[in-house]
Amino acid sequence: MKITKEQEEKFKKLGLSSYIELALMVPSSYEDLRVGDKLQIHAMQLIDATVESVYRAPNSLQITLFAHNFGHTITGVMFRPKPYMMHQFKVGERDYYYGMVECKGGFCTISMPKKVTNIGEITPKYKSPLRSDVMLRLMKSALTKENLLSEGLKEEIAEELLRLHFPTHTTPNLRDLDAKTLYALKYSELFSYMKQLSNKRRYFKAMTSSPRDYKEWASTLPFYLTDEQLKTIEDIKADFSKEFSARRMVVGDVGSGKTMVILASALMMLPNRSILMAPTTILANQLYEEAKKFLPMMRIALVTNKTKAIDLDEYDFIVGTHALLYRELPCASLVMVDEQHRFGTAQRNLLEKLVGSGERKPHFLQFSATPIPRTQAMIETAHIDVSLITSTPFVKDITSRVIHKSDFKELLEHIKDEVQRGNQVLLVYPLVEQSEVLEYQSIDEARGFWESRFSNVFVTHGKDKEKEEILLEFSKNGDILIATTVVEVGISLPRLSTVIIVGAERLGLSTLHQLRGRVSRTGLKGHCFLYTNQNSSERLDRFVQTTSGFDIANLDLKFRKGGDLLKGHNQSGSQFKWVDLAEDEEIVKSVKEDTLN
Repeated sequence: MKITKEQEEKFKKLGLSSYIELALMVPSSYEDLRVGDKLQIHAMQLIDATVESVYRAPNSLQITLFAHNFGHTITGVMFRPKPYMMHQFKVGERDYYYGMVECKGGFCTISMPKKVTNIGEITPKYKSPLRSDVMLRLMKSALTKENLLSEGLKEEIAEELLRLHFPTHTTPNLRDLDAKTLYALKYSELFSYMKQLSNKRRYFKAMTSSPRDYKEWASTLPFYLTDEQLKTIEDIKADFSKEFSARRMVVGDVGSGKTMVILASALMMLPNRSILMAPTTILANQLYEEAKKFLPMMRIALVTNKTKAIDLDEYDFIVGTHALLYRELPCASLVMVDEQHRFGTAQRNLLEKLVGSGERKPHFLQFSATPIPRTQAMIETAHIDVSLITSTPFVKDITSRVIHKSDFKELLEHIKDEVQRGNQVLLVYPLVEQSEVLEYQSIDEARGFWESRFSNVFVTHGKDKEKEEILLEFSKNGDILIATTVVEVGISLPRLSTVIIVGAERLGLSTLHQLRGRVSRTGLKGHCFLYTNQNSSERLDRFVQTTSGFDIANLDLKFRKGGDLLKGHNQSGSQFKWVDLAEDEEIVKSVKEDTLN
């Protein structure tokens, strides 16, 4: 049922767009206007009283009232009474009054008693930009079972919400809602959110809907693809078979083998063209080399800022950085973006536009190595298809440990050992330059110590224009790399065995996990040391016991609460009022089944 013209303006003022959202505007309190026969001390109460006397003091009005429902005399007190209040209390008249009742030593008072007429009801009170009587009328006219059911809400959920707004027997306890009511609020909030998400999804005709089979190619690989890699490739193949262009996000942990999914997708698109955009030259180079190695049947091009202008029409698979956005691109049936969160929405959309053809759109796949909580992945599926790759092709052997100043001597010995074995060590510092605020050394302060004790020490950071060249040089010839979190994404360092993160408590758990994921990429025994000046940290202790990126994402959620899933990339501070993404996975599952099936 659509919101009526009369209601529309009020909904606009309240910032709402549906009846479910209106139902989620829970009362802030209630006025219980039922006549009771038990006197409650220190509570808002209704009395059925006759005025016995009225005494006007300079700044107040004192009224003696006989409360018939309690058989008790109560003194009413009006502070700084307005002239119209004087006329409310006439000696000998019997009326209903509502106010805060207090009793001490058998003497009872009711402060600021208000004469009321709507007896017998529990009236909800709302904090809203609308006047209270207007808000009440809106709730009574708009918040009906019929309206809630018309928006797809289940009957038992709708009834539970209506009980909260229109209680009949008892006043709901808003400070401690019962499990049934809380479930209804969480369910409705998710239902409304996922419905909005699915409305944002748009369908376009695909440029092609006939994928090539990948199985013969997969059987020629020098390794077996994992079950999750195969399931994801099958999902993508099914997407490519539909007449509408695919919209899928593939989320895989560090080292989970997303590259092979990218290559399988490009292969399935043949004889049509695919384009892949990566965030850095190093990553684009790596993906280009892998594509040449595993897809010998395809003509593959690399486009970076340094690539000369070439005719891209001749190629089946074009791999590049954002330099692609500034080239004349040929038509492509598949667009892929790696490390998608490193690009803005505008950049991703521009790439699609550059290669689209009129009304038809390319299939679109985005890949991310930042695991998201399972609950978030389920919610995202209302808007975009999601595949999770939670396992890795081989088990990483990384020992993680929290260390302090007292462990430094032992750490130094460990670094010497690793360098002697031909392995590499990464030291991550929180800042480039000295800071008054931070109690940790910066790169500038620390580099002298390491350069005087070791040879082949390389240094880079986010603002370093040559960071990519330095990382490449380090991968071939370096022993120790001193950096900021710039190395979080992308580069493959096969000899890296140890990462030491200084001031680890300052970083999010997902960032720590990304940094830890740099080591042991080729089955090497790995070590991750979290250096902190804090005596203890539950977050870091939990982190060192957990290795799965998806479990880390759930931990991160528990410790800092999920953010807005649509508008930003999970900033802290919750998007939801009732739902707790870290705890409510079962409710998310239930809403997903009800809204998407």
